[in-house]
Amino acid sequence: MKKQVNKEFIFGKKNYKFMFIGLAVIFFGFVLMSGGASDSDTVFNPDVFSFRRIRLAPFIVLVGLGIEIYAILLNPNK
Repeated sequence: MKKQVNKEFIFGKKNYKFMFIGLAVIFFGFVLMSGGASDSDTVFNPDVFSFRRIRLAPFIVLVGLGIEIYAILLNPNK
């Protein structure tokens, strides 16, 4: 006897849409964290400790991770 295999994806289209949105938000957070290096080793650049790099960017990364968790737990059949 041949068993009929149900070839169905685990996640639905809605799940993947939220996953890509979450990845884009995480990427945007890491872009906000980048930069701030000084040109010389002897000169200190205080821009490294700006609000954008210390507070805003990590918050945006955490929001992106929350979107990813939501995308995984979302029931596509509802």
